[in-house]
Amino acid sequence: PSGWLTDAMLAHVRSQMPLVYINVVPVRVDATGQITHVGLLLRVDEGAMSRALVAGRLVYHETLRDAIVRNIEKDLGLAALPRVPLSPTPFTIAEYFPTDGFGTFHDSRQHAVALCYVVPVDGECEPSQNALDIVWFTPEEAASDEVAAEMTGGQHAVLRHALAHCGAIGF
Repeated sequence: PSGWLTDAMLAHVRSQMPLVYINVVPVRVDATGQITHVGLLLRVDEGAMSRALVAGRLVYHETLRDAIVRNIEKDLGLAALPRVPLSPTPFTIAEYFPTDGFGTFHDSRQHAVALCYVVPVDGECEPSQNALDIVWFTPEEAASDEVAAEMTGGQHAVLRHALAHCGAIGF
């Protein structure tokens, strides 16, 4: 697709400059807009199983809204039916560094800046791409130390911040 780099070009760019990503916390909400469940992906990365948020790059000439929808559909399937935020303003920004221990967030491949969103999804979610499964947790379960231990790169901090931002857990 237009805007995609070859593997070699991507490796070169990753070694030279930060890339823009999005992180999405997919949620189910009740009629009053309260979060009832949080969807976390089950992935295999570098031979280890982990829980993860929906995540992906912003590609050249793509709007934030389009990137949110594309990455949700990539990870959760075409029938996820996301409710794209009215404003493209993220609830927080996570800066991932390639050096472990340098900051809260780590991505061994690159320096990346992730715009973070909470997005309600109304449809059927079927994991795709490299996601093996999606599991729905209550906000309390999702914020637990047990789930945090299953997440990598600091994504548990984004998750907890998202839940606190939406009033689903205390901060």
